[in-house]
Amino acid sequence: MEENKFDPLQFIGFLLISAILMFWFYDNQSNMIENQQDTSVENVLEPTKDDSRVLNNSELDSNDYEEDENFTEQIVTLENKNILFEISTDGAEIKKLLLKNYTNYNDDPLFLVNDNKSIFTFNIPVGRNSIINSGDLIYSAEIIKNKSIVKLTAMIDNNRSLELTYSLEENSNILDFDFQLNDSNNRSGLDGVELIWGRDSFRNSKSIDYENRYTALSYGFEKEKDSWLSVAGTSNKNINNVNWISFREHFFSSILIFNNEINNVEISSEDLASNETLDNKFTKRFKANIPLSLDYNNDLSFKMYYGPTDYETLKEYNLTLENSVDMGWGIFGWLNRFIFFPLFSFLTSHFSYGISIILMTIIVKVSISPLTYKSYLSQIKMKILKPELEVINEKFKDDPMKKQQETMNLYTKSGANPMSGCLPAFLQMPIFFALFVFFPAAFSLRQKSFLWADDLSSYDSILDLGFYIPLYGDHVSLFPILASISIFFYTKMTTGQQMMPASQTGGVNMKVIMYLMPLMMLFFFNNYASGLSLYYFISNLLTIVLMLIIKNFIIDDNKILTQIEENKKKPVKVGGFRARLQKALEEAEKQKKSRGK
Repeated sequence: MEENKFDPLQFIGFLLISAILMFWFYDNQSNMIENQQDTSVENVLEPTKDDSRVLNNSELDSNDYEEDENFTEQIVTLENKNILFEISTDGAEIKKLLLKNYTNYNDDPLFLVNDNKSIFTFNIPVGRNSIINSGDLIYSAEIIKNKSIVKLTAMIDNNRSLELTYSLEENSNILDFDFQLNDSNNRSGLDGVELIWGRDSFRNSKSIDYENRYTALSYGFEKEKDSWLSVAGTSNKNINNVNWISFREHFFSSILIFNNEINNVEISSEDLASNETLDNKFTKRFKANIPLSLDYNNDLSFKMYYGPTDYETLKEYNLTLENSVDMGWGIFGWLNRFIFFPLFSFLTSHFSYGISIILMTIIVKVSISPLTYKSYLSQIKMKILKPELEVINEKFKDDPMKKQQETMNLYTKSGANPMSGCLPAFLQMPIFFALFVFFPAAFSLRQKSFLWADDLSSYDSILDLGFYIPLYGDHVSLFPILASISIFFYTKMTTGQQMMPASQTGGVNMKVIMYLMPLMMLFFFNNYASGLSLYYFISNLLTIVLMLIIKNFIIDDNKILTQIEENKKKPVKVGGFRARLQKALEEAEKQKKSRGK
């Protein structure tokens, strides 16, 4: 059987894919390791007076509000069929926020706010060098509409009062919030009011490592633009022209929406997830300090979204909130927004989620099958020309310039182009990476089962190891194993049925490639969504089938050989880049000969 030598172009292609995947992984992981801080469960956000509230009650006027020793805290409930809020009259803060239609990885109720790990208060200037925090006031509660509107009122002093109104429409995930500072002395504008919003994000998925990669603080600005803080380590930033701020827990979000753009907003994100242990309850700590401008006796309104990080759901609100979903940048985002999400939504309306992934994979593969054909055709042409290329290499082994010139002449006469095999693979890369982003962002896959996978948005564990392997995890996932096997056979097909001995040039490299890609898939995707691994398994399997069909039923090696021989007899017409390259080689050859005289 004919032995195949090292193909540098093919090697570069595989190397590029490997490099991009490794960059993606280490971009999320390396900074996390370097910047990891000692953040135990006990070190989570505690909304105490000393934590974030700028208070100086000793400097308040003598008629400032004094705490009622006879006060008894009340918990007011605000709810619809989607959300349940529990709001305390002690500070008017949300004590519990339950998403009623969802559970976490343990089938426990899914809270976005609980255990006093959240803060939503206002620093209010009340006199010279005096600031009082809304969370330190005692409120009276008034339920205006049964469990849908709650108004909380607190006296700051004899002349000023604070009114906070929470309202929740039926079947909505949007909470309307009104802040109003009343003054009987009819004072004018108030400067220096600051909203402090922060919380520790709960762990809601089996793999805290995987969930943490997609848990981030993002924000919208200048109406249509969006950005986010780093998901690794600790990150701080001052931002302007802010429209919304999102605390995203991968599949669930808390989003603060402003009616007008806000400037000089300070935001921060801190990584709390140090390992994969089940006793780690939190992933990130988010915080935002938001300066506000308002007038006495006029209300200041916000909207607050609490619910799934689902692209279609967020898009319905027409507030650009769908931009908080990580769809990828550039062409990757375009493919996801306009092709893959609509296509997947259509398929899931008629089929199960696992079958929909398989059908979408088939559709994608069939649509790019011409590229697969083009790539394989180029491989066949290069295989046919291989004996002649070996003769050229041996004949001009001591003259690289002449060897390059003769090689180009051979390609030109035969009508072959070595780059034509790489170009189809390059054109498929946007699809590859768009789908790499699509599956982690697909909320609809959450807790949907297929075959042995009980959750297509998480890993499909078939064996718990009982110990942790770095970069791999504490379990064995089957879909990545199947995907790795399919990659191995695909690589074997594209690099030839028989590899060169290790002693020959390039043989070792091709063997490394043959095993490196499957190994990367095995390790890299063990903790990723099983839906993504299922896609790559089916995709590789279909590619192998397509290549076998093309090889056995479409492409005839003898016909291609005949065509190449006929091309050699035709007058050569060289133009474009090849003509310029040919001319450059000829000029270089002339200069070399002139120097030799």
